[in-house]
Amino acid sequence: MIRILFEWLAISGAAAYIFYQSMIPFFILLPGIAVYGRYRLDQERRAKKSLLALQFRESILSVSTALNAGYSVENSFIEAYYDMKNMYGEDALITSRYRRMVMKLRDNEPIEYIIKDFAMESDIEDIYDFASVFDAAKKVGGDMTKIIKRAASNISEKIDVKREIATSVSAKRYEIRVMEIVPFGILAYLQLTSGEFISVLYHNVTGAALMTGALTVYTAGFIMAEKILDIEV
Repeated sequence: MIRILFEWLAISGAAAYIFYQSMIPFFILLPGIAVYGRYRLDQERRAKKSLLALQFRESILSVSTALNAGYSVENSFIEAYYDMKNMYGEDALITSRYRRMVMKLRDNEPIEYIIKDFAMESDIEDIYDFASVFDAAKKVGGDMTKIIKRAASNISEKIDVKREIATSVSAKRYEIRVMEIVPFGILAYLQLTSGEFISVLYHNVTGAALMTGALTVYTAGFIMAEKILDIEV
Protein backbone atom coordinates (compact mmCIF):
# COMPACT_ATOMS: atom_id res chain seq x y z
CA MET A 1 0.00 0.00 0.00
CA ILE A 2 2.87 2.39 0.73
CA ARG A 3 4.35 1.70 -2.70
CA ILE A 4 0.97 2.28 -4.34
CA LEU A 5 0.57 5.53 -2.41
CA PHE A 6 3.93 6.84 -3.61
CA GLU A 7 3.10 5.76 -7.17
CA TRP A 8 -0.11 7.78 -7.09
CA LEU A 9 1.62 10.77 -5.54
CA ALA A 10 4.15 10.67 -8.39
CA ILE A 11 1.42 10.30 -11.04
CA SER A 12 -0.66 13.10 -9.52
CA GLY A 13 2.37 15.36 -9.23
CA ALA A 14 3.41 14.71 -12.84
CA ALA A 15 -0.14 15.27 -14.15
CA ALA A 16 -0.56 18.47 -12.10
CA TYR A 17 2.71 19.95 -13.32
CA ILE A 18 2.65 18.83 -16.96
CA PHE A 19 -1.04 19.48 -17.64
CA TYR A 20 -1.63 22.47 -15.35
CA GLN A 21 1.68 23.76 -13.91
CA SER A 22 -0.14 24.17 -10.63
CA MET A 23 -0.31 22.36 -7.28
CA ILE A 24 -4.09 22.78 -6.99
CA PRO A 25 -4.89 19.87 -9.36
CA PHE A 26 -2.42 17.75 -7.39
CA PHE A 27 -4.62 18.00 -4.30
CA ILE A 28 -7.76 17.52 -6.41
CA LEU A 29 -6.33 14.30 -7.84
CA LEU A 30 -5.30 12.86 -4.48
CA PRO A 31 -8.67 11.14 -3.76
CA GLY A 32 -8.10 9.17 -6.96
CA ILE A 33 -5.83 6.92 -4.87
CA ALA A 34 -8.97 4.93 -4.01
CA VAL A 35 -9.56 3.97 -7.65
CA TYR A 36 -5.87 3.58 -8.48
CA GLY A 37 -5.32 1.51 -5.33
CA ARG A 38 -8.09 -0.92 -6.29
CA TYR A 39 -6.64 -1.18 -9.79
CA ARG A 40 -3.11 -1.89 -8.56
CA LEU A 41 -4.26 -4.30 -5.86
CA ASP A 42 -6.31 -6.16 -8.46
CA GLN A 43 -3.19 -6.36 -10.63
CA GLU A 44 -1.20 -7.74 -7.71
CA ARG A 45 -3.94 -10.22 -6.85
CA ARG A 46 -4.17 -11.50 -10.41
CA ALA A 47 -0.40 -11.80 -10.67
CA LYS A 48 -0.32 -13.85 -7.47
CA LYS A 49 -3.16 -16.05 -8.69
CA SER A 50 -1.36 -16.64 -11.98
CA LEU A 51 1.84 -17.55 -10.14
CA LEU A 52 -0.03 -19.81 -7.72
CA ALA A 53 -1.78 -21.60 -10.60
CA LEU A 54 1.60 -22.28 -12.21
CA GLN A 55 3.05 -23.53 -8.93
CA PHE A 56 -0.04 -25.66 -8.30
CA ARG A 57 0.53 -27.38 -11.63
CA GLU A 58 4.02 -28.34 -10.49
CA SER A 59 2.72 -29.49 -7.12
CA ILE A 60 0.16 -31.80 -8.74
CA LEU A 61 2.87 -33.29 -10.92
CA SER A 62 4.83 -33.92 -7.72
CA VAL A 63 1.79 -35.57 -6.14
CA SER A 64 1.41 -37.77 -9.23
CA THR A 65 5.08 -38.80 -9.03
CA ALA A 66 4.70 -39.73 -5.36
CA LEU A 67 1.59 -41.80 -6.13
CA ASN A 68 3.49 -43.67 -8.83
CA ALA A 69 6.20 -44.38 -6.25
CA GLY A 70 3.64 -46.13 -4.03
CA TYR A 71 2.74 -43.40 -1.55
CA SER A 72 -0.82 -43.03 -0.32
CA VAL A 73 -2.80 -40.01 -1.46
CA GLU A 74 -2.29 -38.21 1.84
CA ASN A 75 1.43 -38.94 1.99
CA SER A 76 1.78 -37.90 -1.66
CA PHE A 77 0.59 -34.40 -0.76
CA ILE A 78 3.02 -34.32 2.17
CA GLU A 79 5.84 -35.27 -0.19
CA ALA A 80 4.68 -32.58 -2.59
CA TYR A 81 5.00 -30.04 0.22
CA TYR A 82 8.69 -30.87 0.66
CA ASP A 83 9.20 -30.75 -3.09
CA MET A 84 7.60 -27.31 -3.28
CA LYS A 85 9.71 -26.07 -0.37
CA ASN A 86 12.87 -27.25 -2.15
CA MET A 87 11.73 -25.92 -5.53
CA TYR A 88 10.27 -22.50 -4.62
CA GLY A 89 11.49 -21.81 -1.09
CA GLU A 90 9.93 -21.59 2.34
CA ASP A 91 8.08 -18.31 1.67
CA ALA A 92 6.52 -19.18 -1.70
CA LEU A 93 2.74 -19.03 -2.10
CA ILE A 94 2.38 -22.73 -2.89
CA THR A 95 4.67 -23.72 -0.03
CA SER A 96 2.59 -21.82 2.53
CA ARG A 97 -0.62 -23.36 1.17
CA TYR A 98 0.81 -26.87 1.29
CA ARG A 99 2.20 -26.26 4.76
CA ARG A 100 -1.33 -25.64 5.97
CA MET A 101 -2.53 -28.73 4.13
CA VAL A 102 0.10 -30.85 5.86
CA MET A 103 -0.84 -29.47 9.27
CA LYS A 104 -4.48 -30.33 8.63
CA LEU A 105 -3.54 -33.81 7.41
CA ARG A 106 -1.62 -34.40 10.62
CA ASP A 107 -4.78 -33.39 12.49
CA ASN A 108 -6.53 -36.20 10.58
CA GLU A 109 -8.77 -33.96 8.48
CA PRO A 110 -10.05 -35.66 5.27
CA ILE A 111 -7.90 -34.81 2.30
CA GLU A 112 -10.87 -33.92 0.08
CA TYR A 113 -12.04 -31.27 2.56
CA ILE A 114 -8.53 -29.88 2.83
CA ILE A 115 -8.30 -29.49 -0.95
CA LYS A 116 -11.73 -27.83 -1.02
CA ASP A 117 -10.52 -25.32 1.58
CA PHE A 118 -7.39 -24.78 -0.49
CA ALA A 119 -9.52 -24.05 -3.57
CA MET A 120 -11.72 -21.60 -1.67
CA GLU A 121 -8.72 -19.74 -0.23
CA SER A 122 -6.98 -19.57 -3.60
CA ASP A 123 -10.07 -18.62 -5.65
CA ILE A 124 -8.54 -20.17 -8.78
CA GLU A 125 -10.74 -21.97 -11.29
CA ASP A 126 -8.18 -24.72 -11.98
CA ILE A 127 -7.94 -25.58 -8.29
CA TYR A 128 -11.74 -25.49 -7.93
CA ASP A 129 -12.04 -27.95 -10.80
CA PHE A 130 -9.37 -30.21 -9.35
CA ALA A 131 -11.05 -30.15 -5.93
CA SER A 132 -14.42 -31.11 -7.45
CA VAL A 133 -12.96 -33.98 -9.47
CA PHE A 134 -10.88 -35.17 -6.53
CA ASP A 135 -13.87 -35.12 -4.19
CA ALA A 136 -15.99 -37.09 -6.66
CA ALA A 137 -13.21 -39.63 -7.19
CA LYS A 138 -12.80 -40.15 -3.43
CA LYS A 139 -16.52 -40.78 -3.05
CA VAL A 140 -16.81 -43.31 -5.89
CA GLY A 141 -13.36 -44.84 -5.39
CA GLY A 142 -11.76 -43.83 -8.71
CA ASP A 143 -8.17 -44.35 -9.75
CA MET A 144 -6.55 -41.37 -8.02
CA THR A 145 -3.27 -41.69 -9.91
CA LYS A 146 -4.98 -41.42 -13.30
CA ILE A 147 -7.29 -38.65 -12.10
CA ILE A 148 -4.43 -36.55 -10.76
CA LYS A 149 -2.37 -37.13 -13.92
CA ARG A 150 -5.31 -36.03 -16.07
CA ALA A 151 -5.88 -32.96 -13.87
CA ALA A 152 -2.21 -32.01 -14.12
CA SER A 153 -2.35 -32.44 -17.91
CA ASN A 154 -5.46 -30.24 -18.20
CA ILE A 155 -3.96 -27.53 -16.01
CA SER A 156 -0.73 -27.64 -18.01
CA GLU A 157 -2.60 -27.23 -21.29
CA LYS A 158 -4.51 -24.25 -19.96
CA ILE A 159 -1.34 -22.60 -18.64
CA ASP A 160 0.37 -23.20 -21.99
CA VAL A 161 -2.53 -21.49 -23.78
CA LYS A 162 -2.23 -18.52 -21.42
CA ARG A 163 1.48 -18.30 -22.12
CA GLU A 164 0.91 -18.37 -25.87
CA ILE A 165 -1.64 -15.57 -25.56
CA ALA A 166 0.71 -13.56 -23.32
CA THR A 167 3.51 -14.01 -25.85
CA SER A 168 1.33 -12.98 -28.78
CA VAL A 169 0.16 -9.76 -27.09
CA SER A 170 3.47 -8.87 -25.41
CA ALA A 171 4.58 -6.69 -28.35
CA LYS A 172 1.24 -4.85 -28.37
CA ARG A 173 1.43 -4.45 -24.60
CA TYR A 174 4.85 -2.83 -24.97
CA GLU A 175 3.52 -0.51 -27.69
CA ILE A 176 0.61 0.52 -25.49
CA ARG A 177 2.94 1.20 -22.55
CA VAL A 178 4.99 3.49 -24.80
CA MET A 179 1.85 5.25 -26.05
CA GLU A 180 0.75 5.80 -22.44
CA ILE A 181 4.00 7.64 -21.71
CA VAL A 182 4.20 9.62 -24.96
CA PRO A 183 1.63 12.36 -24.07
CA PHE A 184 3.51 13.18 -20.86
CA GLY A 185 6.80 13.10 -22.73
CA ILE A 186 5.61 15.43 -25.48
CA LEU A 187 4.22 18.00 -23.06
CA ALA A 188 7.31 17.82 -20.85
CA TYR A 189 9.56 18.26 -23.90
CA LEU A 190 7.57 21.26 -25.13
CA GLN A 191 7.69 22.86 -21.69
CA LEU A 192 11.46 22.48 -21.56
CA THR A 193 12.24 23.55 -25.13
CA SER A 194 9.32 25.78 -26.20
CA GLY A 195 7.65 26.91 -23.00
CA GLU A 196 6.44 30.19 -24.51
CA PHE A 197 4.77 28.29 -27.37
CA ILE A 198 2.36 26.43 -25.07
CA SER A 199 2.19 28.98 -22.26
CA VAL A 200 -1.29 29.97 -23.49
CA LEU A 201 -2.55 26.61 -22.20
CA TYR A 202 -1.66 27.41 -18.59
CA HIS A 203 -2.95 29.70 -15.86
CA ASN A 204 -6.21 30.57 -17.62
CA VAL A 205 -9.69 29.02 -17.69
CA THR A 206 -9.67 28.11 -21.40
CA GLY A 207 -6.30 26.42 -21.19
CA ALA A 208 -7.28 24.53 -18.04
CA ALA A 209 -10.48 23.33 -19.74
CA LEU A 210 -8.52 22.12 -22.78
CA MET A 211 -5.96 20.37 -20.63
CA THR A 212 -8.70 18.77 -18.53
CA GLY A 213 -10.31 17.47 -21.72
CA ALA A 214 -6.96 16.11 -22.91
CA LEU A 215 -6.32 14.43 -19.55
CA THR A 216 -9.83 12.91 -19.61
CA VAL A 217 -9.32 11.51 -23.11
CA TYR A 218 -5.92 10.17 -22.06
CA THR A 219 -7.42 8.45 -19.00
CA ALA A 220 -10.24 6.94 -21.09
CA GLY A 221 -7.69 5.66 -23.61
CA PHE A 222 -5.63 4.14 -20.81
CA ILE A 223 -8.67 2.32 -19.41
CA MET A 224 -9.68 1.04 -22.86
CA ALA A 225 -6.15 -0.19 -23.57
CA GLU A 226 -6.05 -2.10 -20.27
CA LYS A 227 -9.39 -3.73 -21.00
CA ILE A 228 -8.26 -4.76 -24.48
CA LEU A 229 -5.18 -6.41 -23.01
CA ASP A 230 -7.18 -8.05 -20.24
CA ILE A 231 -7.60 -11.49 -21.83
CA GLU A 232 -9.07 -14.24 -19.65
CA VAL A 233 -8.71 -17.92 -20.50
